[in-house]
Amino acid sequence: MSKQPEKPPHISEQDWDDADIPEWTDEDFARAIPFKEAHPEAYAAWKRGPGRPKAEMPKAHVGFRIAADVVKGIKATGKGYNARVESVLREALAAGKLDAPRDLAEGGSAQQRLKE
Repeated sequence: MSKQPEKPPHISEQDWDDADIPEWTDEDFARAIPFKEAHPEAYAAWKRGPGRPKAEMPKAHVGFRIAADVVKGIKATGKGYNARVESVLREALAAGKLDAPRDLAEGGSAQQRLKE
């Protein structure tokens, strides 16, 4: 990288910044094309805005209470415990352990139903 020359004190900051930017001619304007056409991928990213791209299947925030000892045990497994909990829940759904709601009066406690 080449070192930029220092600005002389008698030249304004604006003049110094504009010194290497030539005025546009009619030919320059005639050749110009919109940014949207020149760089469609960059334009699409800019138009989308900042942040992560939208997920095809976004996750939902769910709030419910869980026993403190269970939470402590889950968090003790280390980073990534959210994904591990999701995996366990998916496996329970696939195995049919969480497929239909049951009345607690009929089916006993939730712990007993999960053991079935």
